[in-house]
Amino acid sequence: MEQGLRVAIAQVDLTVGDLPGNAEKIISYIKKAAEISADVIIFPELAVTGYPPEDLLLKPKFVRDNLEAVNHIAKQVGDILAIVGFVDCIRNKLYNSAAVIYKQKVFGVYHKIILPNYGVFDEKRYFKSGEKILLFKLGKITFTVTICEDIWHPNGPARKAAQKGARLIFNINASPYHLGKIKEREDVLIHQSRENHAFIVYANLVGGQDELVFDGQSRVLDDKGRIIAGASAFKEELLIIDLTIRASAAKTKSSIFIPKKITTKESIPLNKKALILEPVAEVYEALLLGLTDYVKKNGFTKVLVGLSGGIDSSLVATLAKDALGNENVCGVFMPSRYTSRESEQDAEELAQNLGIKLLKISIEQIYKLYLLVLEPIFSGRKKDITEENLQARIRGNILMALSNKFGWLVLTTGNKSEMSTGYATLYGDMAGGFAVIKDVPKTLVYKLAEYRNSLGYVIPKRVLLKAPTAELRANQKDSDTLPKYETLDPILKAYIEEDKDLTNILALGFGKEVVGKVINMVDKSEYKRRQSPPGVKITPKAFGKDRRMPITNKYRG
Repeated sequence: MEQGLRVAIAQVDLTVGDLPGNAEKIISYIKKAAEISADVIIFPELAVTGYPPEDLLLKPKFVRDNLEAVNHIAKQVGDILAIVGFVDCIRNKLYNSAAVIYKQKVFGVYHKIILPNYGVFDEKRYFKSGEKILLFKLGKITFTVTICEDIWHPNGPARKAAQKGARLIFNINASPYHLGKIKEREDVLIHQSRENHAFIVYANLVGGQDELVFDGQSRVLDDKGRIIAGASAFKEELLIIDLTIRASAAKTKSSIFIPKKITTKESIPLNKKALILEPVAEVYEALLLGLTDYVKKNGFTKVLVGLSGGIDSSLVATLAKDALGNENVCGVFMPSRYTSRESEQDAEELAQNLGIKLLKISIEQIYKLYLLVLEPIFSGRKKDITEENLQARIRGNILMALSNKFGWLVLTTGNKSEMSTGYATLYGDMAGGFAVIKDVPKTLVYKLAEYRNSLGYVIPKRVLLKAPTAELRANQKDSDTLPKYETLDPILKAYIEEDKDLTNILALGFGKEVVGKVINMVDKSEYKRRQSPPGVKITPKAFGKDRRMPITNKYRG
């Protein structure tokens, strides 16, 4: 015997700590789903608090307010079943939880059993693990609720629920993005649905939260492991799908009965095919969303970008324009005695193509004054990186002065290759509020620029072709200090993201001298990275929460 069920996935962008705002958004989506006769609507993990709430969870009032928000939401639930993520508190123990609500009543609360404590996750710092699965009976259908990590383990809660008769698994998530993550998720879901002979409705959070981006891409799978519907990437969406599920009798007497009548509905074409973005397009959309939400959720409107005529600042300015609109982006070109005419022309062309305001502020007179003041102290010493860094720090001061005066957020322009090797100046080009491309390797920067130009030409062709240079001394090139990026980036990926040692990296075919040099640069630059602004995570292992190395560290394995 089979039964139909209309299910809604609320793939929503929520804000950490905005309990009233999150609650109202949840209620609005419940009402939208009810209007189209959905039987069930599910929301992402910790939807009420936003994810991750981190040390807000150590504030007792925050937890109490979150519980009050759940009660407020419950009062607005009518003839639709709502599954909402929140923080439960029992005898001063906190649980990552999901409330199953129907007609103003909470019929059950599931506590997440498997708590992740790796990479960016730190759930064992805050939460106690749940101890039991829950089975619910809705009409002729037995279903269970699981939370994020619960679905990733072959013999975890989903498996145990299926063994007890669950034919439908609701899995609510706050699964952060990195390149390739959607394929990993889909493989897990396909395996789970096939092994458990169960439908899986997987709801994922969407939006930016500090350095994390949640990509959405919620999925619905049938009991044969086929993806039958999917929500968009990096966008809010209410995904509706009509399911026909085989009825089953739960193999336990502890099922929670929900007294909702499941009526026959006229079939409407609500199913949506899951679309996968190409890798470079996927990263571009992730950066856009991460930037947009960071700016808006932190109360900024306009941003400031130091334009050098180079590829990194060109990409950051383009992302800013696409995310916020050209009227909310200001570029600043700050030439010195070493700045080429070509760089000025490229910065001008970029600003014109993007339609953004461009300020020109020469640093030459300030630089001369610095050198004059320091001349008695530096007397007898050769010019070196000191004089180069002075220029970067003058530019950083100018950007921060404009930020203070006009309330604009400064976007830094350093990429992952530079941040890895320390090829960046503290309090200079690292000065700012948000580092959009800090997790983007230089070789990927070029691909992103080319991709954006394929949508509409904005980044001058010469920017893509000329040799990268900081222009802090005559005839300077990045390759004077760094290996070519085509060599550097694979070494950095092996050392930073894959934790390979010297021997294993050499086995990839790189020379010992260049590998040793790169590893040394990475290890010596930890103190710089610790002082860098946050930026969007797009690789499996970003600096910060993903990779927590000690600054004082003598190990050189």
